[in-house]
Amino acid sequence: MHIHPMKDELSATTYPGRGILLGKSGDGSKLVIAYFIMGRSENSRNRVFTAEGDGLKTKAFDESKMTDPSLIIYAPVRVLGDVTIVTNGDQTDTVYEGMQKGLSFEDALRTRTFEPDGPNYTPRISGLVEPKADRYRLSILKSANGDPSSVRRYFFDYSDPQAGRGHFIHTYQQDGDPLPSFIGEPAEVMLPDGDIDVFTAAVWDAIDDDNKVSLFTRFIDRKDGTAESRIVNKHA
Repeated sequence: MHIHPMKDELSATTYPGRGILLGKSGDGSKLVIAYFIMGRSENSRNRVFTAEGDGLKTKAFDESKMTDPSLIIYAPVRVLGDVTIVTNGDQTDTVYEGMQKGLSFEDALRTRTFEPDGPNYTPRISGLVEPKADRYRLSILKSANGDPSSVRRYFFDYSDPQAGRGHFIHTYQQDGDPLPSFIGEPAEVMLPDGDIDVFTAAVWDAIDDDNKVSLFTRFIDRKDGTAESRIVNKHA
């Protein structure tokens, strides 16, 4: 598998949709999270990220212009014990509640499927970050080549990840109508050297300026679990 600079992979298409990037910092001391959302419609673009405790929520920037909150208003990030859950939909709650009951990340997601937004049938992408275990996981739930009668669930497990490397998964392979689902394994990328502010700026600058809406980043210390986060909203 080819390993590309993060910027090249994030800018490879003008509309990757929603994206999750997980990895390890260049000095190996922290696990890294980036989650971004994009939008083509006025409803999708009318959103901002806002912190909620140690998690994250989406909300309308202008409540008067929100026409349909389903599928776009949710908690992308929740923390359970020493692990962080990040997803592109309300399956964040499915994973959180399932793990509280003793289910694994994978078993909780096996109860879910792709989004009911035909003809796109947007995939559900999810990640789990475990700093003390030096491990992160990714998942995608998608239709079978646009066939809503068949679901495909894929899980990817990265233990002892390499410093300065990450894995990037997103909902759409490229722009289109209907939008084609992501294909293959998460892309392995080289992360930029530097702290969370350097990383945040690099991600925000790499994704398409016309379509980007919001970005969340977090660095989690592998030893003590302390976290540092950033939020960038196009609607400042």
